[in-house]
Amino acid sequence: MLRIFAAVQTLRAGHKKDNKNKKITAKKGPIKAAFAVGIALFSASSLPAIAAKKVTEIPLHYLRLVPEARPVLSNILPPPKDLGEAGAELAIADSNTTGRFLGQHYTLNSQRFDEADALLKAAESIIKKDAVVLVDVPTALMAQLDKQAKEKGALLFNVANPDDALRTSQCLNNTFHTYPSRSMLTDALAQWLAGRRFSQWFLIAGPTEGDQAYLAALKRSAKRFGGKIVDEKSWSFDTDLRRTAQKELPLFTQAEDYDVVLVADEEGDFGHYVPYNTWLPRPVAGTQGLTPVAWHRVVEQWGAAQLQSRFIRQQERNMQSEDYAAWAAVRSVAEAVTQNRKDPKAYEASHIQQFLLSDKFHLAAFKGHKLTYRDWNGQLRQPIPLVQPRSLVSQSPQAGYLHPVTELDTLGFDRQESQCEMKNTL
Repeated sequence: MLRIFAAVQTLRAGHKKDNKNKKITAKKGPIKAAFAVGIALFSASSLPAIAAKKVTEIPLHYLRLVPEARPVLSNILPPPKDLGEAGAELAIADSNTTGRFLGQHYTLNSQRFDEADALLKAAESIIKKDAVVLVDVPTALMAQLDKQAKEKGALLFNVANPDDALRTSQCLNNTFHTYPSRSMLTDALAQWLAGRRFSQWFLIAGPTEGDQAYLAALKRSAKRFGGKIVDEKSWSFDTDLRRTAQKELPLFTQAEDYDVVLVADEEGDFGHYVPYNTWLPRPVAGTQGLTPVAWHRVVEQWGAAQLQSRFIRQQERNMQSEDYAAWAAVRSVAEAVTQNRKDPKAYEASHIQQFLLSDKFHLAAFKGHKLTYRDWNGQLRQPIPLVQPRSLVSQSPQAGYLHPVTELDTLGFDRQESQCEMKNTL
């Protein structure tokens, strides 16, 4: 390096002399070339030192149960096969961008199953000491996996299950929830309806377990935010609405005067045909129409457009709620590890859990708020966008809804409404 520096200085001296005698033959070319050679040689000489830097491998796992979907009337837009997994992959790439400067390398092992028994068998070898596992499974499996995590000293992230029971009565001490609960979604919608004085509700619910759970969340939100249920009907028809929606739905939605029709149809069996086919000319909201979601392609404020564009470049499709929840889970782990990188225990599941539940953690997640976890049930506090297919209508919590801790706790079950008290059990 000293020889390179001396050569550069010699060229500089010669250049100055030529400039003084007005015999310049090139404009700074030799100096630029010498500096370029010097930088290249310096970089090459530094590579062994960089390569020799110790890199800590941080493996994450993703377990997803994808049973065969039942047929529905509206199947125009089937869910992507990599739903959720794609968000985790983007977060891995994001984390490795900074991780390579900190000696950290994140990897993701994703597995899909069509049967619960096969998933549980695979989980036996994956869920072990200090493992971090993202899971997309029904409630019954969620409880079994959480029990394994407690026994083995692992940490789970629920990235797709909205069941309120997992946050209120069926408490999971080793599981964080980055996907919002149903009550968070319906509370977000009910706040907006109250602000617009849409107080007279007409409810329509499908027959599935998820539909009935969404209906229960709507009823709870009605009591909480002043909604009055003027009528409630169950959808039990098996007619082809693609042919008969204009005849069937106006008759089905006959009722006393109402301000809004609220639909509980999580699988999209009939709800897509309700807008513009109601007996009274009224807005439609819930699982269809104006919809509360964790994420949607129309969210572009607070730097979200940058996240959206990176996701589209990597996956060639739009980011959905499950993708966002998985992204938030991976980024939560990376944030915990990065903030505590000088601590030798930073990579342990118990240390990650403790940090995520502390006041020191917050996640910048493109929603206009710093996101934190509720320390009693592990739910990620987050604003809820209210969207229609091509625009963002609003985002809850709405202005004016206050809370002694954070306005984000006006969405979903609050501490006193939950039986859970999440503790560091690992």
